[in-house]
Amino acid sequence: MLSERIIQEQTTKQKISMIISLAVPAMIENILQTVVGFVDTLFVSKLGLNEVTAVGVANAVLAVYIAVFMAIGVGTSSLVARYIGAGDFEKAKAVAKQSTWISSIAGLLLGIITLLFAEPLLRIMGAEPNVLADGTVYFRIVAGPSIFISLMFIFGSILRAAGDTKTPMKVSWWINFIHIALDYILIFGLGFNGFGVAGAAWATVIVRILGAIALYYYIKKSKVSFSIFGGTSSKSFTSPILKLSGPAAAERLIMRLGQVLYFGLIVRIGTETYAAHTIAGNIETFSYMPGYGLAVAATTLVGQSIGAKLEKEAYKYGMLTTGIAVGFMSFVGIILFFFSPWFAAWFTTDKNAIDMVTTALRIDAFAQPALAVGLVLAGALQGAGDTKSPMYSTAIGMWIIRVVGVYILGIQLGMGIVGVWLSIAIDLFVRAIFLFFMFKKRMFYLSNQGEYQH
Repeated sequence: MLSERIIQEQTTKQKISMIISLAVPAMIENILQTVVGFVDTLFVSKLGLNEVTAVGVANAVLAVYIAVFMAIGVGTSSLVARYIGAGDFEKAKAVAKQSTWISSIAGLLLGIITLLFAEPLLRIMGAEPNVLADGTVYFRIVAGPSIFISLMFIFGSILRAAGDTKTPMKVSWWINFIHIALDYILIFGLGFNGFGVAGAAWATVIVRILGAIALYYYIKKSKVSFSIFGGTSSKSFTSPILKLSGPAAAERLIMRLGQVLYFGLIVRIGTETYAAHTIAGNIETFSYMPGYGLAVAATTLVGQSIGAKLEKEAYKYGMLTTGIAVGFMSFVGIILFFFSPWFAAWFTTDKNAIDMVTTALRIDAFAQPALAVGLVLAGALQGAGDTKSPMYSTAIGMWIIRVVGVYILGIQLGMGIVGVWLSIAIDLFVRAIFLFFMFKKRMFYLSNQGEYQH
C-alpha cells in the first residue's frame, strides 16, 4: 500500500522504480499467456486443420465471455486501489468480496448458456458442419465451467490493485508450465490414447481451477483477505462496481464487434492481404506486452494516489508511466522496423506475403509511441474511476477510423495492406490525443472539486 507520506516523499527516481516493479511482473505474465496460446495452437494443429478451426471458433465466442470478466476486473481494480490508497481496508475487502460474487454469478450464467446453446452459438460464428462437432465438444468443456475463468480474472485484479503484481505472475508461470505438459499428455496420450481436442479443453479447465485456488490462497494471506461466505454484507458495493464495469464491458464488446466488421472488409481486399494482416497482427501482439504491464501499474498507482487524496501525485504517476511506456515501445518500434522481414519469414516463405507483412509492421513501428500512450492512459483513467473515456475512444477508433479507413484507403483507393495499417496507425494517434486530454481533464476536475464520484 502507498501511504500518503510515502507518496509525497518519493523522488521521481523512486516513482519510476515503483512503476517498473509493478509493471514488469504484469508484462511477464502477459508474455507467458501469449506464448502458451501459441503452444496450444501448435499442439492442436498436429491433429489437423479442422481441429484448429474448431478451437479457433470456440475461442472467438470465449473471447466475449472473457471481455465481460475483464470488465468486472477493471471496476474492481479502480475501487480497491482507491480504498487502499485511502487506508480503508475494510471497504477494499468488501469491494473484493462483492466483485467475487458478481463475477461468480456471471461465470455461472455464461456456463449455463454454453451448455445449453453451444452448437447454435458456434453456428452464429460461422462454424462449418465439418468443424461443428469438435468445436461443440471443445467449447462445452472449456466454457461450461466459466466460473473458474471469472474467478481467475477477479482474484488477479484484486491482488494487482493492492500493489501485488508478482503473485499473479508467479501463479501464471506455474499454471502455464502445467498447462503445456497437460496439453501434450491429454491431446496425444502418454501410455494411453489421447483425447484430441477434448484433451486440450480439459487441460485448460484443470489449470484454471488450479489458478483460481492458488490466487484465492494468496488473497487470504494478503492485506485484502476476505471470506467468500459469511462475514459482513458487501451488497452496497454492487452498484459502484457495475457502474465502473459497464462501460469497460461495452468497450471490450465494441472492440470485438468492430474487429469482426473490419476483418470482413480486409477479406474483401483479398485472401493474401487478409493472411498477411493476420500474420502481422500475431507478430504485433508481442509489442503490446510493455504497454499492458505499464497500464496495470498506472491503474494501481493512480487509483491509490487518488484514494489518498493526492491528485497531483496521481497525475505525475500517469505521466511518468506514459513516458516510460513511450520509451519502451519506441524501442519495440525500432525492432519491428528493422527485423520485420525476418519475423515474417517465421510464418511464410511466400515472397509477396513477406513483403506485405514487412510493410504492415514498418507502418506499425511508427505508431508504437501512440499505442503506448493509449494503453497506459486508458489504465490511468480507469484507476481514476473514468471507464467511459476509454470506451468512447475505442468506439470512435474502431467503428469510425478503422472501418471507414479500411474501406476508403484499402478498398476504394486500392492501397491494400498499406491502407489497412495506415488506418490502424491513424486510429492509434487519435486515441492517444483524445485519452491524453481526457486524463488531464479528469485530474483537473478531481484536483479542483476535492471529491470523487463513482
